[in-house]
Amino acid sequence: MSRIAAIKPFGQRIWLDNLSRGLLQSGGLKKLLDDDAIAGVTSNPAIFYKAISSDPLYADDLAKLKTNAALSAEQRYEALVVPDVQAACDLNHAQYKSSEGLDGYVSLEVSPFLANDEEGTVAAAKRLWAEVSRPNLMVKVPATQAGIRAFERLITAGINVNITLMFSLKQTDDVLTAYIRGLEARLADGNPVDHVRAVASVFLSRVDVLLDKRLEAIGTPEALALRGKSAIAFVKVAYQHYKQLFHGTRFAQLNNAGAHPQRLLWASTGTKNPAYRDTLYVEELIGPETVNTVPDATLDAFRDHGVAAAELETGTADAIKTMAELRKLGIDFNAVGEQLQTEGLKLFDEAFEKLLQLTA
Repeated sequence: MSRIAAIKPFGQRIWLDNLSRGLLQSGGLKKLLDDDAIAGVTSNPAIFYKAISSDPLYADDLAKLKTNAALSAEQRYEALVVPDVQAACDLNHAQYKSSEGLDGYVSLEVSPFLANDEEGTVAAAKRLWAEVSRPNLMVKVPATQAGIRAFERLITAGINVNITLMFSLKQTDDVLTAYIRGLEARLADGNPVDHVRAVASVFLSRVDVLLDKRLEAIGTPEALALRGKSAIAFVKVAYQHYKQLFHGTRFAQLNNAGAHPQRLLWASTGTKNPAYRDTLYVEELIGPETVNTVPDATLDAFRDHGVAAAELETGTADAIKTMAELRKLGIDFNAVGEQLQTEGLKLFDEAFEKLLQLTA
């Protein structure tokens, strides 16, 4: 068994944080599914910019699309990537079916320009859901306040969602409770809830990048000792919130109706600090009912020397203590979350703008 496939028995699923036509047509994605038990795929504007700008398999289709002056740059982009998303969904459909809807999802993001537009997000998500027309699609929306409201409505509409760009406990809790409200409204309307699935994408490496700088600026031995620990502490505490919410009384009625918890997904799991283990954000966070979406380089590193073990609930008390110590040092995690989300949205906007320049 590959080191990556060895994670699955611990209840966590590994998704690939990459998608391109070359990966599909070369058989590369199928090999990852077969050899490493990869259970899903995520994409974002930066991933598709890299794919379309560097993969020659897009060139002919893009040239043809550009001859149609009636199409906008965004429509051309979608015409390029929707078939790839459909193909990835089809490739994953067997495990979607055999796992009864637990595995095999592919994520496609709505335009980042809609991040603060609830109505626009709902409309775009419904349109993409209909265009892709695959039960194992997850439409990706950001966890802004408008995005969370849209997310709740999409769950009520029975659409699978990957809600992304969470960096704090408040953002995570707001998303998880919105999911429950969406399911409750769906159930109250007399609609089935057993097929609706969602993940909540919580980001890691960017948290440490920001907070390590602040801890170094503080400079005390206590502060310096916390470097590289903030993100892991945050998500270990978030996981305890998840368990209390979805294995407690609030979710009991929905569970009895066949509803599924919204799994936490660990994102941004490639280490950006070379001083840290290149498998840090995978090894430390393996546990049941979770997903980790992993970029190629981190996947290669784990395949080479990663260790699969149930670590997500080890050191929970230490994680709570770390969060308390960060607060004592004057670090407001909610403010950190808002800053990082704003920065993340800006990066996605920039990547999408570059995408549209490619397809204009």
